[in-house]
Amino acid sequence: MRHARRRIVRRVTRLTAVAGLLLGGAMVTQAAMASESPPAAARPLAAASGSGAGGTGAALVARLGTARTAGDWIGADGRPVVAVTDGAAAREVRRAGAEAKVVRHSMDELKSATAALRSAPRVAGTAWAVDYRTNRVVVSADSTVSAGDWSRMSRVAARIGSFVRMERTKGTFTTRLNGAQPILSTGGRCSAGFNVTDGRSDFILTAGHCGPAGSIWFADAQGGRQLGRTVSSTFPGNDFSLVQYASGRAGDGADVVAIGGGNGVRITGVADAAVGQRVFRSGSTSGLHDGTVTALNATVNYPEGTVTGLIQTTVCAEPGDSGGPLFSDGIALGVTSGGNGDCTTGGTTFFQPVTRALSVLNVKLIVSAQSSGAGAPSASPAPSAPAARGAMAPNAASPGTAAPVTGAAGRTLLARLTDTRNVGPGLLVIAGSLIALAATRYIRAEQDRKAYQRHYSATWG
Repeated sequence: MRHARRRIVRRVTRLTAVAGLLLGGAMVTQAAMASESPPAAARPLAAASGSGAGGTGAALVARLGTARTAGDWIGADGRPVVAVTDGAAAREVRRAGAEAKVVRHSMDELKSATAALRSAPRVAGTAWAVDYRTNRVVVSADSTVSAGDWSRMSRVAARIGSFVRMERTKGTFTTRLNGAQPILSTGGRCSAGFNVTDGRSDFILTAGHCGPAGSIWFADAQGGRQLGRTVSSTFPGNDFSLVQYASGRAGDGADVVAIGGGNGVRITGVADAAVGQRVFRSGSTSGLHDGTVTALNATVNYPEGTVTGLIQTTVCAEPGDSGGPLFSDGIALGVTSGGNGDCTTGGTTFFQPVTRALSVLNVKLIVSAQSSGAGAPSASPAPSAPAARGAMAPNAASPGTAAPVTGAAGRTLLARLTDTRNVGPGLLVIAGSLIALAATRYIRAEQDRKAYQRHYSATWG
């Protein structure tokens, strides 16, 4: 009976070792394939071309001026659409290959309306932005705005003109304090945005409301891994801050933003967002979500103060997603500021444009050098607005080129061992399987030798 059990154990061990060899070989093969450079078709379209449909629209607006135009956006077919106030401007837009929409109010008039709203007494829980497509200024009030404040805001809007529209919205406009990797301090939890550099040290660009200058950040809830310290923070007014790495360097994968499950997206450039553009947001609470840019230069009156110049989107966000990156086709666009709703019911989320933050902070985005054949990330060149706007339909956009997340805080041993982009685990599985096979072979030989000795002794004893 004992011999039968031993035979069963040896057979099971051998079968397990053979299976381990097959699994290890598959892991090594898959890792080798994953490490190959992506084909040209898989690389971000936006990074490949500096001139696109959206770029044409922005150039036309700049040439015609704000007195004759009222914004531009990307149409459903990917073509740029430019709002103009006269027939001559419309003809010039069409000659340039874009679609023209004749509207009543110029951008100068729309900006004058937003200036009048800013000069009115501040009401927390309100927000406004220019809706290019309807040629209106839309004022939103959340559930915290009282009937009296709503009435006062409505009177202000009526004095400005009929092109200012008032609307109620669900939920409350709040900052999203408490991926984009999680970063934690005594003030709460936020999400890392993008890695940037001033040429001497590396930093995390995140939301300003996450914490004032001097805030200490950790990569784990126990406070055992100090990540860095906030060295510059602006909020309200703007909403961005710099967290300097404790080591001075961002390390491997500085050009990658996390999207969950050990996966990431490689960042290849920086640009301004465009109305109608499909965008993606990653955060440490809710992960990766997508939506559309609905307005630029939005103003939000948070309870803590007013922030202007924001990107307004239909992307959802939740507490803890603050500071997380907004991007499209590998192009950095913004960091999460706040909004209303959640990722179950949806909502509106606002983002601080990256281009403005980089300009004020005098830093550069750390971007991928993969396309140029270099082996390490490099600092971004001067921001280029058209770079983010490829001549394609918005629904054809993607987050960008996939990349592994290295140095991910909180990754378990199992997650590292099952990472298909890592050759090491596969080699370990193969080595363990070979050892197991050798061990079973040795044990079988030793048992046969002892059995022969016993038989010989019994025969000749």
